[in-house]
Amino acid sequence: MYKNIRVLAVVPARGGSKGIPKKNIIELNGKPLIAWTIEAGKQTTYIDRMIVSTDSKEIAEVAKRFKADVPFIRPDYLSSDTASSVDVLLHAIDYLEEKGEIYDYIMLLEPTSPLRTTEDIEKSIEMLESNTDAESIVGVAKAESSHPLFSVTITDSGFIRPFSGEELKHIRRQDIKDVYFLEGTIYTSKIDALRKRKTFYHERTLPYIVERYKQFEVDEETDLVCIEALMRYKKDVYR
Repeated sequence: MYKNIRVLAVVPARGGSKGIPKKNIIELNGKPLIAWTIEAGKQTTYIDRMIVSTDSKEIAEVAKRFKADVPFIRPDYLSSDTASSVDVLLHAIDYLEEKGEIYDYIMLLEPTSPLRTTEDIEKSIEMLESNTDAESIVGVAKAESSHPLFSVTITDSGFIRPFSGEELKHIRRQDIKDVYFLEGTIYTSKIDALRKRKTFYHERTLPYIVERYKQFEVDEETDLVCIEALMRYKKDVYR
């Protein structure tokens, strides 16, 4: 518990994966992918309970091997491609409330962001608690090579045009304003706010700025190769 705030963390892990088969339990640097998220969450006292929400008995067994709490198998209607993460979270909240467990904050920990650390979890909770106007906090990363001013479209004639609509010209990085993109490391919300808004993204959302290397998410095999290389390079952090 952190400052009398009860925090529930949910690790969503659907069995179906079109890009990488069995993605959530594929081996990454000697462990199943989901294990990196489970271990980061279990190393903090800020989280009062962390559960894995999955529709797959195989994923549930792997999660339990790493001492994860799997209190239920997710119902089919929350396991399709169209089911939203918020619906999965609200189901978990309602399930536990029926058991008499009441929480203040809900944290979504996607297993596809394995470079997240315990420090990221704790700092984001501290930031949300310390800002009385905020209702949620999400991970963002600075857009550098992907800055909108460096983006172009291709015309029907095959020529490039600036996506921003400005004149096509050479732009120095030091002359442009920093912009950030939403990434998957951290999602935390006050539960009342999530129930009302059905989203983490709104006018009372804080940014949690992650280091550039942590922005990698597992969507395809190239991501696995890059993330594993980073983990081996930073072996003092990822063990």
